[in-house]
Amino acid sequence: MPQGPSILAGITREMKHLAERQRVIAQNIANSETVGFKAREVTAPDFADLLAAQGEGGRRASIARPRVQLTSGMTALGARPPRTGSSIVVDSDVSEIKPDGNSVTLEDQLLKLGKIQADFATMTNLYRKQQGLLKAALGRGG
Repeated sequence: MPQGPSILAGITREMKHLAERQRVIAQNIANSETVGFKAREVTAPDFADLLAAQGEGGRRASIARPRVQLTSGMTALGARPPRTGSSIVVDSDVSEIKPDGNSVTLEDQLLKLGKIQADFATMTNLYRKQQGLLKAALGRGG
């Protein structure tokens, strides 16, 4: 029977992702009055590498991200190719862009921080439950 990825490794990975999102949102808020600043967001982690190790019968699981090919028309309109290796991207989910070109809306950023706080609480609770199960399995109470 193949063993799945450790739940603790998944929790750790998600908490690192949430911490990075929190850091980027703090930078957005700090630049909320900077002329031309574009709000940024962190892309969701790619879990393909976790799945790749779990292939059954020699098969390797895979997830492919869509590839965007920029056309000359897209480039003429100002589109830039995505940066590779970076998980921080310009946030496309903004509610308004100010006349000075700044796309940071404090309300949007605070809503995102609330979601991050709830996700942190969820991950912390999962971690506590997992620790309790491990303690119970070892006979040390739980």
